[in-house]
Amino acid sequence: MSQNVLYKIANPYAEALLELSQLNNVIQQTSQDLSFISQMMIDSPELKSFLSNPLIAVHLKKNVLNQVVSSQISDYVLKFLFVLIDRRRIFLLDVVIEKYFNLVYEAEATVVAEISTVTNLTELQQNNLIEKIKIMTNGTQVKLIANIDASLIGGFILKIGSKVIDVSLRGKLQQIAFYLETN
Repeated sequence: MSQNVLYKIANPYAEALLELSQLNNVIQQTSQDLSFISQMMIDSPELKSFLSNPLIAVHLKKNVLNQVVSSQISDYVLKFLFVLIDRRRIFLLDVVIEKYFNLVYEAEATVVAEISTVTNLTELQQNNLIEKIKIMTNGTQVKLIANIDASLIGGFILKIGSKVIDVSLRGKLQQIAFYLETN
């Protein structure tokens, strides 16, 4: 399936979870639970594969998930995961979590910025960058996601929404190569 189709399918689930979290005033707890689940799926590709496998019975998926996470997440998030399993949408969990966080950031007027660099940024560099992004976007809050990408050679790539600022050495070399090919 294309990514757009997955987002369209996942969006109502993310919206419902956010609405439920807002009604119960537990957005922060839900966000922590979903971050935990997301990290668990990254750390355990076997569990992710097990839950996404359509040939495995629903009750087995629920039992395993219950045993693995019930003591570490809230009941309503666990029940939400059960709904995804019952409706055979658990394979969309990553997309639902991503959409949920996007909706939370939107509701909180938080700007999400993703930076890719060759090395880790220091805390001072991150704080300075956050302040610059606040000025650029007139935002009050900034969520900075830092990634390491050695293929950049040097510099960085900053993504804010649909805008991309590429001041990497790789990007400059690609521009030069394109210029040389067209002339």
